[in-house]
Amino acid sequence: MENTIALIMAGGGGTRFWPKSRQSIPKQFLSLLGNETMLQLTANRLTNLVDRSNLYIVSTKEQKRLINEQLPWLLPGNLISEPFANNTAPCIGLSALHIQQKNPDTIMVVSPADHLITDNEKFIKVIQNGIRMVRQNPGYLVTIGIEPTYPSTGYGYIQKGEPLETFNGKSYRVRTFAEKPDRDIAQKFYHSKEFYWNSGIFIWHVDTILQHFQQLLPEIYFGLNQIKKALGSKTENKITENVYNKLYNQSIDYGILEKAEHVIVMEGGFGWSDIGSWEEVYKISSKDECGNVSKGDILLKDVNNCYIETTGKTACLVGVDDLIIVDTDDALLICKKELSQEVKWIVEELKKRGKEKHL
Repeated sequence: MENTIALIMAGGGGTRFWPKSRQSIPKQFLSLLGNETMLQLTANRLTNLVDRSNLYIVSTKEQKRLINEQLPWLLPGNLISEPFANNTAPCIGLSALHIQQKNPDTIMVVSPADHLITDNEKFIKVIQNGIRMVRQNPGYLVTIGIEPTYPSTGYGYIQKGEPLETFNGKSYRVRTFAEKPDRDIAQKFYHSKEFYWNSGIFIWHVDTILQHFQQLLPEIYFGLNQIKKALGSKTENKITENVYNKLYNQSIDYGILEKAEHVIVMEGGFGWSDIGSWEEVYKISSKDECGNVSKGDILLKDVNNCYIETTGKTACLVGVDDLIIVDTDDALLICKKELSQEVKWIVEELKKRGKEKHL
């Protein structure tokens, strides 16, 4: 769409997908479903919305090689490098500076690199409606909400308020944001029908989001201004790194969206998942008659509802249920399916024990 860019945030670490996801190749660069990586799926989806020349990616400098390998067609000037990952507010602020310099009158569509969307056609229609809304109301900050299908404790939530009868979709003013809840609160959110899952997909005018940084995150905005003055100069990289070392870790949701006045949530309805754990991969993968997902040379007897993935080894399982088993060249994960979120603990423990080669 005219005067629209798409920004992919691709700097995450993906610790919940150990042992396949490592510091050298995080989740967004893996082929968890099918042959394409999560980054490639996201980029292909967004280039149905904008021209390739208007697709931007922000990531850490360590991941530049992987991005160029997986998206060789990406314009060099459209890859924005962070010195290191520092949550979504600095990431989006830095990107907005670069985009504003090249396209000052533009609308940004911001998307994570590692989410699954099954209905790409519906996705494009929803985002196009959001772009039209922002074009007519430049002061709006639009986020996409997903109608919950179960009381998840792994997602943030958005409570909808006054409805907006416009733009061919369900749109509401946002009443409040909620962090990932415990089980009881998640049940209340789910049964109230007042809450969406927070997809982390946003639409806004580049000037508007930078104005909100100035108003609501003045310390980060001060640093961004220092970077802005250096854009295109020989000192750009050095100043960006110096500023980033001083910026505090802050999410765009907590830093801006929870405090801004004109925040709108539009219902997605395009088959969304952030694939936040091995259990999520299991849920959306094709299964055999016993409910198993098998990837590799695998022999099963009396095995039910398991996810098994091997690399180069023959795996033989007898009489087990509800397990996640992921084998790589140098590590093996075995856990109960419902505890797959605890993989993050494994990564932290390996760090404490100095097992850097496994990270």
